[in-house]
Amino acid sequence: MIISASRRTDIPNYYSDWFINRIKDGYVYIRNPFNKKQISKVDITKDVVDCIVFWTKNPKNMIDKLDELKGYDYYFQFTLTSYGKDIEPNLPNKSEELITVFKRLSDKIGKDNVIWRYDPILLSDKYNKNYHLKAFEKIANNLKGYTNKVIISFIDLYDKTLKNTKGLNLKKLNKEEMIFLAKNLSIIAEKNDMSIETCAEEIDLSEYGVRQGHCIDKTLIENIIGCKIKANKDKNQRAICGCIESIDIGAYNTCLNGCRYCYANFNEKTVEDNLKLYDINSPILCDNIREGDKIYERRVESFKENQMSLL
Repeated sequence: MIISASRRTDIPNYYSDWFINRIKDGYVYIRNPFNKKQISKVDITKDVVDCIVFWTKNPKNMIDKLDELKGYDYYFQFTLTSYGKDIEPNLPNKSEELITVFKRLSDKIGKDNVIWRYDPILLSDKYNKNYHLKAFEKIANNLKGYTNKVIISFIDLYDKTLKNTKGLNLKKLNKEEMIFLAKNLSIIAEKNDMSIETCAEEIDLSEYGVRQGHCIDKTLIENIIGCKIKANKDKNQRAICGCIESIDIGAYNTCLNGCRYCYANFNEKTVEDNLKLYDINSPILCDNIREGDKIYERRVESFKENQMSLL
Protein backbone atom coordinates (compact mmCIF):
# COMPACT_ATOMS: atom_id res chain seq x y z
CA MET A 1 0.00 0.00 0.00
CA ILE A 2 1.16 3.49 -0.84
CA ILE A 3 0.08 6.35 1.43
CA SER A 4 -0.41 9.77 -0.15
CA ALA A 5 -0.01 12.56 2.40
CA SER A 6 -1.56 14.40 0.70
CA ARG A 7 -2.90 15.71 -2.58
CA ARG A 8 -5.76 17.27 -0.60
CA THR A 9 -3.82 19.34 1.93
CA ASP A 10 -0.32 20.19 3.16
CA ILE A 11 0.12 17.68 5.99
CA PRO A 12 3.88 18.27 6.54
CA ASN A 13 3.34 22.02 6.86
CA TYR A 14 0.27 22.16 9.08
CA TYR A 15 -0.61 18.72 10.42
CA SER A 16 2.67 16.96 11.13
CA ASP A 17 1.80 16.40 14.83
CA TRP A 18 -1.47 14.73 13.83
CA PHE A 19 0.31 12.59 11.25
CA ILE A 20 2.93 11.34 13.71
CA ASN A 21 0.20 10.45 16.19
CA ARG A 22 -1.57 8.45 13.47
CA ILE A 23 1.67 6.59 12.80
CA LYS A 24 2.04 5.82 16.50
CA ASP A 25 -1.55 4.56 16.74
CA GLY A 26 -1.18 2.59 13.51
CA TYR A 27 -4.43 3.62 11.84
CA VAL A 28 -6.28 6.58 10.37
CA TYR A 29 -9.91 7.44 9.59
CA ILE A 30 -10.70 8.92 6.17
CA ARG A 31 -14.06 10.43 5.25
CA ASN A 32 -15.14 9.62 1.72
CA PRO A 33 -15.39 13.01 -0.08
CA PHE A 34 -18.09 11.61 -2.37
CA ASN A 35 -20.12 9.90 0.37
CA LYS A 36 -19.97 12.03 3.49
CA LYS A 37 -21.48 9.39 5.77
CA GLN A 38 -18.87 6.80 4.90
CA ILE A 39 -15.60 6.63 6.84
CA SER A 40 -12.88 4.09 6.24
CA LYS A 41 -10.47 2.91 8.91
CA VAL A 42 -7.09 2.27 7.31
CA ASP A 43 -4.23 0.29 8.80
CA ILE A 44 -1.01 2.31 8.35
CA THR A 45 1.42 0.05 10.18
CA LYS A 46 4.81 -0.91 8.74
CA ASP A 47 3.49 -4.34 7.73
CA VAL A 48 1.25 -2.92 5.01
CA VAL A 49 2.67 0.50 4.12
CA ASP A 50 5.28 0.13 1.39
CA CYS A 51 5.97 3.83 0.95
CA ILE A 52 4.64 7.24 2.00
CA VAL A 53 4.52 10.06 -0.54
CA PHE A 54 4.48 13.50 1.07
CA TRP A 55 3.23 16.55 -0.85
CA THR A 56 4.20 19.92 0.60
CA LYS A 57 5.22 23.51 0.02
CA ASN A 58 7.01 23.81 3.35
CA PRO A 59 8.09 20.69 5.29
CA LYS A 60 9.93 22.68 7.95
CA ASN A 61 7.63 21.48 10.74
CA MET A 62 8.08 17.86 9.65
CA ILE A 63 11.84 17.55 9.37
CA ASP A 64 12.58 17.12 13.08
CA LYS A 65 9.82 14.52 13.35
CA LEU A 66 11.14 12.23 10.62
CA ASP A 67 13.02 10.10 13.14
CA GLU A 68 9.56 8.96 14.30
CA LEU A 69 9.16 7.26 10.90
CA LYS A 70 11.92 4.72 11.48
CA GLY A 71 11.04 1.57 9.55
CA TYR A 72 8.93 3.43 6.96
CA ASP A 73 10.09 4.34 3.46
CA TYR A 74 9.05 7.69 2.02
CA TYR A 75 9.86 10.56 -0.29
CA PHE A 76 8.76 14.18 -0.64
CA GLN A 77 7.18 16.12 -3.48
CA PHE A 78 8.32 19.66 -2.58
CA THR A 79 6.61 22.45 -4.57
CA LEU A 80 8.91 25.46 -4.83
CA THR A 81 8.10 28.34 -7.15
CA SER A 82 8.95 32.03 -6.99
CA TYR A 83 5.42 33.42 -7.09
CA GLY A 84 4.67 36.34 -4.83
CA LYS A 85 2.00 36.83 -2.16
CA ASP A 86 -0.54 37.59 -4.89
CA ILE A 87 -0.40 33.90 -5.86
CA GLU A 88 0.87 32.06 -2.76
CA PRO A 89 -0.07 34.41 0.11
CA ASN A 90 0.74 32.29 3.15
CA LEU A 91 4.14 30.88 2.24
CA PRO A 92 7.40 32.30 3.63
CA ASN A 93 10.01 33.93 1.42
CA LYS A 94 11.36 31.40 -1.07
CA SER A 95 14.97 32.56 -1.36
CA GLU A 96 15.34 33.51 2.30
CA GLU A 97 13.70 30.45 3.86
CA LEU A 98 12.24 27.72 1.65
CA ILE A 99 15.38 27.00 -0.38
CA THR A 100 17.20 26.51 2.92
CA VAL A 101 14.42 24.18 4.10
CA PHE A 102 14.72 22.18 0.86
CA LYS A 103 18.47 21.76 1.36
CA ARG A 104 18.01 20.78 4.99
CA LEU A 105 15.46 18.11 4.06
CA SER A 106 17.71 16.80 1.30
CA ASP A 107 20.68 16.60 3.66
CA LYS A 108 18.60 14.59 6.10
CA ILE A 109 16.94 12.04 3.80
CA GLY A 110 19.01 12.19 0.60
CA LYS A 111 18.52 13.93 -2.73
CA ASP A 112 16.90 10.84 -4.29
CA ASN A 113 14.03 11.24 -1.83
CA VAL A 114 13.22 14.90 -2.49
CA ILE A 115 11.52 15.81 -5.78
CA TRP A 116 11.33 19.48 -6.74
CA ARG A 117 8.01 20.59 -8.22
CA TYR A 118 7.89 23.82 -10.19
CA ASP A 119 4.17 23.88 -10.75
CA PRO A 120 1.74 24.99 -11.83
CA ILE A 121 3.25 27.25 -14.47
CA LEU A 122 0.83 30.11 -15.12
CA LEU A 123 1.15 33.01 -17.52
CA SER A 124 0.14 36.63 -17.04
CA ASP A 125 1.61 40.03 -17.81
CA LYS A 126 3.59 39.80 -14.56
CA TYR A 127 4.48 36.10 -14.74
CA ASN A 128 5.48 35.84 -18.38
CA LYS A 129 7.72 33.33 -20.12
CA ASN A 130 10.94 35.22 -19.41
CA TYR A 131 9.98 35.50 -15.76
CA HIS A 132 9.66 31.73 -15.51
CA LEU A 133 13.00 31.10 -17.21
CA LYS A 134 14.80 33.42 -14.80
CA ALA A 135 12.95 32.16 -11.72
CA PHE A 136 13.42 28.51 -12.63
CA GLU A 137 17.13 29.01 -13.29
CA LYS A 138 17.65 30.81 -9.99
CA ILE A 139 15.98 28.05 -8.00
CA ALA A 140 17.67 25.27 -10.02
CA ASN A 141 21.08 26.80 -9.43
CA ASN A 142 20.39 26.85 -5.69
CA LEU A 143 19.10 23.27 -5.62
CA LYS A 144 21.91 21.73 -7.68
CA GLY A 145 23.17 18.70 -5.80
CA TYR A 146 20.09 18.58 -3.56
CA THR A 147 17.66 16.82 -5.93
CA ASN A 148 17.82 14.68 -9.05
CA LYS A 149 14.44 15.54 -10.52
CA VAL A 150 12.10 18.43 -11.19
CA ILE A 151 8.45 18.09 -12.18
CA ILE A 152 6.59 20.81 -14.06
CA SER A 153 2.96 21.29 -15.06
CA PHE A 154 0.92 23.98 -16.76
CA ILE A 155 -2.08 25.47 -15.02
CA ASP A 156 -5.52 24.14 -15.93
CA LEU A 157 -8.03 26.99 -15.92
CA TYR A 158 -11.05 25.23 -14.43
CA ASP A 159 -14.11 27.31 -13.50
CA LYS A 160 -13.05 27.26 -9.84
CA THR A 161 -9.49 28.27 -10.74
CA LEU A 162 -10.78 31.15 -12.84
CA LYS A 163 -12.93 32.31 -9.94
CA ASN A 164 -10.06 32.15 -7.42
CA THR A 165 -7.62 33.88 -9.76
CA LYS A 166 -9.99 36.62 -10.86
CA GLY A 167 -8.07 39.87 -11.26
CA LEU A 168 -4.76 38.19 -12.05
CA ASN A 169 -5.49 38.19 -15.80
CA LEU A 170 -4.18 34.70 -16.38
CA LYS A 171 -4.01 33.37 -19.92
CA LYS A 172 -4.29 29.84 -21.20
CA LEU A 173 -0.99 28.51 -22.46
CA ASN A 174 -0.95 27.47 -26.09
CA LYS A 175 1.13 24.65 -27.57
CA GLU A 176 3.91 26.95 -28.76
CA GLU A 177 4.30 28.50 -25.31
CA MET A 178 4.43 25.07 -23.67
CA ILE A 179 7.11 23.92 -26.11
CA PHE A 180 9.15 27.11 -25.61
CA LEU A 181 9.09 26.72 -21.85
CA ALA A 182 9.72 22.97 -21.88
CA LYS A 183 12.69 23.29 -24.22
CA ASN A 184 14.37 26.03 -22.20
CA LEU A 185 13.55 24.64 -18.77
CA SER A 186 14.97 21.31 -19.90
CA ILE A 187 18.28 22.98 -20.78
CA ILE A 188 18.43 24.64 -17.37
CA ALA A 189 17.56 21.39 -15.57
CA GLU A 190 20.27 19.48 -17.44
CA LYS A 191 22.87 22.10 -16.52
CA ASN A 192 21.96 21.51 -12.88
CA ASP A 193 22.10 17.69 -13.09
CA MET A 194 18.34 17.22 -12.92
CA SER A 195 15.96 15.21 -15.05
CA ILE A 196 12.72 17.00 -15.89
CA GLU A 197 9.22 15.55 -16.21
CA THR A 198 5.67 16.76 -16.63
CA CYS A 199 2.73 15.99 -14.35
CA ALA A 200 -0.49 14.86 -16.08
CA GLU A 201 0.07 16.79 -19.30
CA GLU A 202 -1.42 15.57 -22.56
CA ILE A 203 1.21 17.27 -24.69
CA ASP A 204 4.22 15.12 -25.58
CA LEU A 205 7.37 17.11 -24.83
CA SER A 206 9.86 14.24 -24.96
CA GLU A 207 11.41 15.71 -28.13
CA TYR A 208 12.53 18.62 -25.98
CA GLY A 209 13.97 16.55 -23.16
CA VAL A 210 10.88 16.50 -20.92
CA ARG A 211 9.43 13.08 -20.14
CA GLN A 212 5.89 12.36 -18.98
CA GLY A 213 6.27 11.76 -15.27
CA HIS A 214 4.54 9.90 -12.48
CA CYS A 215 4.31 11.65 -9.13
CA ILE A 216 3.53 8.43 -7.27
CA ASP A 217 6.17 6.63 -9.26
CA LYS A 218 6.41 2.83 -9.32
CA THR A 219 10.04 2.79 -10.40
CA LEU A 220 11.12 5.36 -7.84
CA ILE A 221 9.30 3.52 -5.06
CA GLU A 222 10.92 0.23 -6.05
CA ASN A 223 14.33 1.88 -5.94
CA ILE A 224 13.63 3.39 -2.52
CA ILE A 225 12.28 0.23 -0.90
CA GLY A 226 14.67 -2.15 -2.67
CA CYS A 227 12.19 -4.58 -4.17
CA LYS A 228 9.58 -4.96 -6.89
CA ILE A 229 5.94 -4.08 -6.24
CA LYS A 230 2.69 -5.08 -7.92
CA ALA A 231 0.58 -1.97 -8.23
CA ASN A 232 -1.91 -0.81 -10.84
CA LYS A 233 -2.51 2.62 -12.31
CA ASP A 234 -4.62 4.76 -10.00
CA LYS A 235 -8.10 4.63 -11.52
CA ASN A 236 -9.24 7.53 -9.31
CA GLN A 237 -6.95 10.00 -11.11
CA ARG A 238 -7.30 11.55 -14.53
CA ALA A 239 -6.70 9.28 -17.51
CA ILE A 240 -3.49 11.13 -18.41
CA CYS A 241 -2.11 10.66 -14.87
CA GLY A 242 0.49 7.91 -14.63
CA CYS A 243 0.50 7.51 -10.86
CA ILE A 244 0.05 4.09 -9.31
CA GLU A 245 -2.75 3.47 -6.83
CA SER A 246 -2.49 4.98 -3.37
CA ILE A 247 -4.65 5.90 -0.39
CA ASP A 248 -4.87 9.60 0.38
CA ILE A 249 -5.22 10.33 4.09
CA GLY A 250 -5.82 14.08 3.79
CA ALA A 251 -9.01 16.13 3.65
CA TYR A 252 -10.20 18.82 1.28
CA ASN A 253 -10.76 22.36 2.56
CA THR A 254 -8.04 22.12 5.22
CA CYS A 255 -4.94 23.64 3.55
CA LEU A 256 -3.83 27.02 4.89
CA ASN A 257 -1.32 27.89 2.16
CA GLY A 258 -4.02 29.94 0.43
CA CYS A 259 -2.66 29.45 -3.09
CA ARG A 260 -4.93 31.13 -5.60
CA TYR A 261 -4.67 28.25 -8.10
CA CYS A 262 -5.57 25.56 -5.53
CA TYR A 263 -8.09 22.88 -6.49
CA ALA A 264 -8.31 21.29 -3.00
CA ASN A 265 -9.93 24.23 -1.20
CA PHE A 266 -13.46 25.02 -2.32
CA ASN A 267 -14.47 27.68 0.20
CA GLU A 268 -12.49 29.88 2.62
CA LYS A 269 -15.24 29.78 5.26
CA THR A 270 -15.27 25.97 5.13
CA VAL A 271 -11.48 25.95 5.63
CA GLU A 272 -11.88 28.17 8.70
CA ASP A 273 -14.63 25.94 10.11
CA ASN A 274 -12.66 22.77 9.50
CA LEU A 275 -9.56 24.21 11.17
CA LYS A 276 -11.57 24.69 14.39
CA LEU A 277 -12.04 20.90 14.48
CA TYR A 278 -8.33 20.13 14.28
CA ASP A 279 -7.26 17.79 17.07
CA ILE A 280 -3.82 16.18 16.98
CA ASN A 281 -5.23 13.15 18.82
CA SER A 282 -8.22 12.59 16.54
CA PRO A 283 -8.12 9.64 14.16
CA ILE A 284 -9.61 11.84 11.42
CA LEU A 285 -8.16 15.09 10.12
CA CYS A 286 -10.02 18.31 10.97
CA ASP A 287 -13.25 16.44 11.54
CA ASN A 288 -15.40 14.61 14.09
CA ILE A 289 -17.34 11.37 13.94
CA ARG A 290 -20.99 12.34 13.53
CA GLU A 291 -24.31 10.67 14.10
CA GLY A 292 -25.15 8.46 11.15
CA ASP A 293 -21.55 7.92 10.09
CA LYS A 294 -20.67 4.39 9.05
CA ILE A 295 -17.14 3.24 9.74
CA TYR A 296 -15.72 0.24 7.97
CA GLU A 297 -12.26 -1.30 7.89
CA ARG A 298 -10.66 -0.96 4.50
CA ARG A 299 -8.79 -4.02 3.36
CA VAL A 300 -5.16 -3.12 2.67
CA GLU A 301 -2.03 -5.11 1.99
CA SER A 302 1.55 -4.65 0.89
CA PHE A 303 2.27 -4.40 -2.84
CA LYS A 304 5.66 -6.04 -2.40
CA GLU A 305 6.29 -9.13 -4.45
CA ASN A 306 6.95 -12.27 -2.45
CA GLN A 307 10.41 -12.67 -3.91
CA MET A 308 12.48 -9.89 -2.35
CA SER A 309 15.35 -8.61 -4.46
CA LEU A 310 17.66 -5.64 -4.11
CA LEU A 311 17.51 -3.41 -7.18
